[in-house]
Amino acid sequence: MATETAAIGGLQAIGAGLAIGLSALATAWAQAKIGSAGVGALAEDDSLFGNVLILTVIPETMVIFGLVVSLVATGFI
Repeated sequence: MATETAAIGGLQAIGAGLAIGLSALATAWAQAKIGSAGVGALAEDDSLFGNVLILTVIPETMVIFGLVVSLVATGFI
């Protein structure tokens, strides 16, 4: 019985780690693409700064969703 509980806890931790890790990798990839395009756009027209800033921040929601999934998986929420 104790072994099953430990195994379930271990699988929950692995799932939580995957949720955070994969969402962080996806966010990093998206921000790299958006950021490089944004810098190119800003080199052409400085008035696009607000739009570029907003578009760069939007992928961060993926990490927040990954955090929520990991907290649910481990039972904190």
